[in-house]
Amino acid sequence: MKVELDLSKRPDAAPAPKSLAGMSLPALKAEMETLGVPTKQAGMRAKQIRRWAHHMGCRDFMEMTDVAKDLRVQLSDAYNLDRPAVTDHQVSVDGTQKWLVQFQPGVEGESVFIPDVSKSGALCVSSQVGCTLNCTFCHTGTQKLVRNLTAQEIVSQIMIARDQIEEWPSSMENRRLTNIVFMGMGEPLYNLDNVAEAIDTISDGHGIAIGRRRITVSTAGVAPKIPELGARTGAMLAISLHAVRDDLRDEIVPINRKYDLQTLFEAIRAYPELNNSKRVTFEYVMLKGVNDSLAEARDLVKLLSGVPAKINLIPFNPWPGSPYECSDWETIEAFAEVVNRAGYASPIRTPRGRDIFAACGQLRSESVKKSAAEKRREALA
Repeated sequence: MKVELDLSKRPDAAPAPKSLAGMSLPALKAEMETLGVPTKQAGMRAKQIRRWAHHMGCRDFMEMTDVAKDLRVQLSDAYNLDRPAVTDHQVSVDGTQKWLVQFQPGVEGESVFIPDVSKSGALCVSSQVGCTLNCTFCHTGTQKLVRNLTAQEIVSQIMIARDQIEEWPSSMENRRLTNIVFMGMGEPLYNLDNVAEAIDTISDGHGIAIGRRRITVSTAGVAPKIPELGARTGAMLAISLHAVRDDLRDEIVPINRKYDLQTLFEAIRAYPELNNSKRVTFEYVMLKGVNDSLAEARDLVKLLSGVPAKINLIPFNPWPGSPYECSDWETIEAFAEVVNRAGYASPIRTPRGRDIFAACGQLRSESVKKSAAEKRREALA
């Protein structure tokens, strides 16, 4: 029997070329200096590559016509513009798309594009693979933390989505991918350095060009990092709230045991530039018989007093083995009515991508993915 050798795993094998796709401008400048570009020129060359890679979506250095040919050859020899491998891509019946991205062997994360009827859409990106928070309603919380994603890996999720929906260059009209939400796998504020660097790259007007007011970062309540997030990124803030009493929130959002509601709301009120045009979004998953009473709706209104806010009511999205049921629709509507009457916008989020396990709280990567059919059978069991 003939045995095929994988020469790439030999100790003396040359390392794989590094990708420049998704790198921040300072990182690109450092790579140019490493390549031998004079320091005075490195910044200019980094900006050229940034424009081609992040604004045009270029995949080949030889297409960079305003870069000297000899440098293009050097770049092609030393680097590439590859994205991380997509190991699974699913499209929901409602148009939602989900990608399982392999950042390195054994390190996989999910991102989800949710198109809107208004021809806009949001890409939900992951900041970690796995999560440490163990929120009891969230499937991601059942997967142990593997590691933080780098800023480049976060940005690469956007580039993969743009490749798929064919939205290069960044300046094209009628873009569907208009918003970025850090609501995928992981707790962004436990990876704030990489999240902040990624937001700098995403919002760069000469690159990916999605403005900071269209970038939302969701936290389960890492209170000390909340004002820092605002100061460093200027992004919109979302809070994964889900309960209005400490005893219940301790149970379903365990980080509350460390940073209780009073501590959390002190941090929220310290968020820079908080006003009616820069409101905090509060996410509230509706769990039948757990947090969905009219009394809790009234307590929510009291809790939000003085905070410019809107409330997203999220029907619970089931996943295999989950201990909860979704609140009845009539209960959700009655809850929303109480909040609306108090002057807060409280849209009920239409579940999207449930059939491919891409809805809120359903993301969970696995080294060996089960088929969508197997997952659906488990959910119905």
